Amino acid sequence: MTPTETTTGTDPTTDLHVEAWGDGTPVVLVHGSLATAAEEWAAQRPLGDAGFRLLAPDRRGYGGSPAADGEDFLRDAEDIAELMGSGAHLVGHSYGGLGALFAAACRPEATLSLTLLEPGTFALGQDHPAGRALVTEVRRMWEEEVPDEQWVAGFLKAVGSDPDEFPPEFLAAALPLVPVLRRGRPIWYPDLPLAELADVPFPKLVVSGGHSAGYDAICDDLANRIGASREVVAGGGHEIQFTGKPINDTLLALWIEIQ
Repeated sequence: MTPTETTTGTDPTTDLHVEAWGDGTPVVLVHGSLATAAEEWAAQRPLGDAGFRLLAPDRRGYGGSPAADGEDFLRDAEDIAELMGSGAHLVGHSYGGLGALFAAACRPEATLSLTLLEPGTFALGQDHPAGRALVTEVRRMWEEEVPDEQWVAGFLKAVGSDPDEFPPEFLAAALPLVPVLRRGRPIWYPDLPLAELADVPFPKLVVSGGHSAGYDAICDDLANRIGASREVVAGGGHEIQFTGKPINDTLLALWIEIQ
């Protein structure tokens, strides 16, 4: 198989649909809400040329994976822990960052590194006015009874995405996923494994997109509490992975340092 050839299938230990790119040290890429793994991580496929095997699972409720009434980052963490095998780098975006966070805390001996791209750790950053404002706005949206089309546009704007920049087919595909997000375990969940992660030796990196003072505050607080490095990769808004080369170079620098 050539490094960036795609293989797809059902992982026998989790029943999740997983796409795999490249060959080498395993990396588990955990997508956020309202999109599948293939949609979120397409720009990371070239990293399969650098000696890494990228595993991109659809979380429960998404794509070809088992259905779910609502997404649950604690259940995601169990799946991620299985996919890690004997050792893997973890990368989690948005809601997927919560699952990666808990998986790393559950299996520190198998975690080579942990990178979190604007994770949904909305219990943090609340000492900063912008952090409080962001969480207040998102929580308010959860309580609104509005059509899904209106809700998804409002949610994307709240987290720093521009709905007008997404193709119509992306937004159409996101609409059926709105209930999965809104019925899921809330992202302001307070019992995060911060102390456990502060004590582990593997490298940790928290990245924001430089578009939201609220997300910057959340990411700053998280990095401080778990002893992570902190970077800003601008150009993709909340979807930092869409920047392609800038975030890929950041990831490679971290992974290669460990090899």
